[in-house]
Amino acid sequence: MRAFRTSVVVAVLGLGTALGNSASAGVVGSQHDLTAGGQGQGSTSKTNEVCVFCHTPHGSATNAPVPLWNKVLPPSGGFTQYSTLATPSFDASEAPVGSVSLACLSCHDGSQAMDVVINLPGSGGWNAGGQQIDTAALGAMTGSPVPMLGKDLTNDHPISMQYGGGGALATDADGLFAGTLKDPDFKKPVKATVNGQPVWWVDSPIGASAQREKSDMVLYARNDLGTVQPFVECGSCHDPHNADTKGPTTVAFLRIPNTASQICTTCHSK
Repeated sequence: MRAFRTSVVVAVLGLGTALGNSASAGVVGSQHDLTAGGQGQGSTSKTNEVCVFCHTPHGSATNAPVPLWNKVLPPSGGFTQYSTLATPSFDASEAPVGSVSLACLSCHDGSQAMDVVINLPGSGGWNAGGQQIDTAALGAMTGSPVPMLGKDLTNDHPISMQYGGGGALATDADGLFAGTLKDPDFKKPVKATVNGQPVWWVDSPIGASAQREKSDMVLYARNDLGTVQPFVECGSCHDPHNADTKGPTTVAFLRIPNTASQICTTCHSK
C-alpha cells in the first residue's frame, strides 16, 4: 500500500511537471521571449526571466485589466479607430481603445521600448513610470503595419467594439445567448458568471461546447457605453501565450489555427 501511494504521488507530480512545461512552451523561445533564448525582434542577456517583460508578482500596474501587468499603459486616446472609415457594414459602437487591447498596445503601438517595465528583474528596481531593462539592446517595436500597429488602427480588425453590433447584456441568463444580436451575421455568444462577474465567449470548433476554454474566442466585459456588455478586443482572437503551431497553418499567437478561415467563421456566419 505504501509503495502504491508513493507511485501515485510520483505520477501526480510528473503530470504537474508535464502540464507546467506544456503551459510555458508557448512563450519560452517564441517571439514574445525577449531573452537571449527567444525569437523576439531584439533580445537581452541581462535577464533570463521570460515573463518579466509583461508580468511581475509585485508592484504591478493597478489600472491594467490584465494579470499583474508590468508595463506602463499608453493613454487610451490618440488612436484612429476603425469606425472612422464609415464602412457601411460596420454597425457596432466603439468604446475608446482600452481593456486588454491597451495592454497589447503598450508594446505594439511602438510608442515605447519593448523592455520598459515597472518592476525590473530582481529587487529594488521599481519605478511607476517604467524603465528599460536593457537600453543598449532593446528598442521600440518595428515592422509597421505588422507587428508594430502604430496609432492608426484602421487597417486592423476592429477592437473595443460591441460584439455582434450589441444586444447581449450582463443581465442575460447564463448560457447560449437567447436574444437577438443587432447584426444577425454573428454567431451567438455564451455567457457565464465567474466571481459574480459576467464573462462571454464564442465557442470555437476546437474543444467542448458551452465551456469557456483558451481555444474559444474570448469576449471582454466593458461598461463604456452605459451598460455592461461583451466587446471584441485583441485577446478575442489572439493568445499571447500560444506561439505553438497547432495545425496546417503556422501563424503564431492565434487562439486556434486559421485553417479554412476558422478564426473568422467562429464568430462570423459566412
